Amino acid sequence: MLSRTAANLYWIGRYMERAEFTTRLIEATLRLSSLSYGADAASATWESALAVVGRGPAPGETASPGATTFNVCRTLALDLDNPNSIRACLSRARDNARSARNALSSEVWQAINRAWLDVGDRTSPGGIQNTLALVDTLKANSRGFEGALARMLRHEGFWFMRLGSAVERGDNSARLLDVKYYLLLPKGQKVGGVLDHDQWTAILQTVSARNAYRLFYHDTPKPWLVADLLLFRSELPRSIVGSSAEVVDLLAEIGGRTGRQGEADRLARLRHSRLAETNIDEVFRSGLHEFLKDSIAENAQIDTAISHQFRFP
Repeated sequence: MLSRTAANLYWIGRYMERAEFTTRLIEATLRLSSLSYGADAASATWESALAVVGRGPAPGETASPGATTFNVCRTLALDLDNPNSIRACLSRARDNARSARNALSSEVWQAINRAWLDVGDRTSPGGIQNTLALVDTLKANSRGFEGALARMLRHEGFWFMRLGSAVERGDNSARLLDVKYYLLLPKGQKVGGVLDHDQWTAILQTVSARNAYRLFYHDTPKPWLVADLLLFRSELPRSIVGSSAEVVDLLAEIGGRTGRQGEADRLARLRHSRLAETNIDEVFRSGLHEFLKDSIAENAQIDTAISHQFRFP
C-alpha cells in the first residue's frame, strides 16, 4: 500500500472518531445544561465542552463569559473555522476517502459521504429540538460507518482506519476526563452534590459508559470510580487502557503484513505496560491532571511515530 493511501485511511479513522465523540459531547452537554442550575452553571458547562475539543480555556485558566447553547453548538457542530467541529471533521474524512477510494469498500464510502451530506449545507444548528435531531442523525451515521467498517476485508486498509480511531479515542477520553476536574464544576458548588453527580453522569453518557459503570461499580457516579473506568477498565473500548491495547494489536497486525515495525510499536508497548502497572490510587496520589497530561503527550508521540514509521506525507 502506498504511504499516501495509508495516511488517508489513518486520518479517516481519526476524523470519523472525532466527529462521533463531538456529537456525543454536544448531546450530553445539551442535556446537562437544560437542568435548572442557573445561567452560570450552564455557561460553565458549555465552556467545558469547548475546552475538551481545544476551543476553550485550558485547565486552570479562567473561562470567558457568554457561552450560550446556540453559539457553542454552532462552533462544535458546523463552524468550519473550528478544525475540530463535526462538519470540518466530516469534510476532511470525505476528502481523504476520495483520495483513498480504491482502498475502501463501497459501504464505507457511502457511510462517510452520507454523514457529510447531512451537515454539508447547514449553517445553523437551530433550536434545541433541531440540534437534538441533528445529533440523532449524526449518531446514526456513525453507527453506519462502524457497521460498514466492520464488514471490510481484514487488510491494511481496515487496520489503518482502526488504528486512527484507536489513537483518537485515547486522546478524547483523556481530554474529557482532564477538563472535568478544572472547568466543569462552577465555584460554590459542592463536590459530590447533585450538580457534580449529573456532570459525571454526562461524562459517562459522552463515552457510552453509563451501563458499564453500573455493571462494574454498583454505585452512583463517583469521581474516582469514573476515572478508574475511563483509565484502567480494558473491557471499555473508550478507556485509555482499552485504546492503548488496541493500538498495540493493530500495529502488530500491520507490521506482520508489511514488515514495518519500529518506534511506534516500541512506544505503544511501553505506554501499555506502564498503564498495566498503574492503578487509580497511584494516579490520584501523584495527580490526575499530571497523569492525563502525560497520557495526551504520549499519545501525540505515538501519532508522530506512526507517521514516521509508515512514511506518511
